[in-house]
Amino acid sequence: MEFGVFDHLDRRQAPISEIYRSRLDLVERYDAAGFHAYHLAEHHATPLGLAPAPGIFLAAVAERTKRLRFGPLVYTLPLYNPLRLIEEICMLDQLSGGRLELGVGRGIVPYEVAYFGLSHLETPAMHEEALSVILKGLTSPVLDHQGTYYKFRKVPMILEPVQRPHPPLWYGVSNPASVPWAADNNVNVVSNSPCDAARATFARYRELWRGEGPPPRFGLSRHITVAASDGEAEALARPNYLAWHDNLARLWRDFGAEPLRFAKSFDEAKARGVAIAGTPATVGAEIARQIEASTCNYFICRFAFGELSHAEALRSVDLFAGDVMPHFHGR
Repeated sequence: MEFGVFDHLDRRQAPISEIYRSRLDLVERYDAAGFHAYHLAEHHATPLGLAPAPGIFLAAVAERTKRLRFGPLVYTLPLYNPLRLIEEICMLDQLSGGRLELGVGRGIVPYEVAYFGLSHLETPAMHEEALSVILKGLTSPVLDHQGTYYKFRKVPMILEPVQRPHPPLWYGVSNPASVPWAADNNVNVVSNSPCDAARATFARYRELWRGEGPPPRFGLSRHITVAASDGEAEALARPNYLAWHDNLARLWRDFGAEPLRFAKSFDEAKARGVAIAGTPATVGAEIARQIEASTCNYFICRFAFGELSHAEALRSVDLFAGDVMPHFHGR
């Protein structure tokens, strides 16, 4: 069992430069503590995400860490020129000595892509074609592509990734219907769903997977808060989950909508199993239960969210790394 970290890098009441600095300090702690990877979201025109250009922040992550793998979860492919993104992917993989994890997607918020002049009805097809171009460019000496959205003629691929044939792919899944493509392409997947739904998704993947070698990672993502007592942990998690959800819902509410998939409060999130708070013993027991219930083989933690201070998030990480993770070694 391996543990990773997911980060929206959402806005809190501090100078943005300070948020970046403190988050990089946390990333260094993830590296030292033995987390497998740091996964960073991409969002636009919203306080949910202060890393709309994730590659820039991840370049700093590459310099501040030695072992930790990292990557976007996900690059919103319809917003990129594929050729430009191929070059960025190669640079990040080279700068880090081959530690990039390549998350891809079409973007889940229609309002964000609309600000770029795109319709959410065409972004699935754009995502599919862009990914095809990117994988061609990462694995071929020359990029030649004539498609609906992108056209490239005999472009020499001077840069190349360290990892062959390309960095590991990641994709977010919310139901079994989104699984066939991931299983056919040996893609690691992440679910934010409750355990029962995640279990069905992972079961469908296992039915379809025909790959060789180690199985892909089936990731389960959760908000995690660890403190000296259950009461203290919940007292920290409750208002900060609400602040995070306000950041999440901001853009939806601007357009008179609501992101219904997400629990609106910590207590609702706790009841669904998508937020966990307590002592190391409480958190460890709940994670063990969810691992068995979901059949995940990779557990992704969200430690820094809402208005949590750097010191509060750091304390949670240290308790988790020191008193929770060791119980899962060799599991």
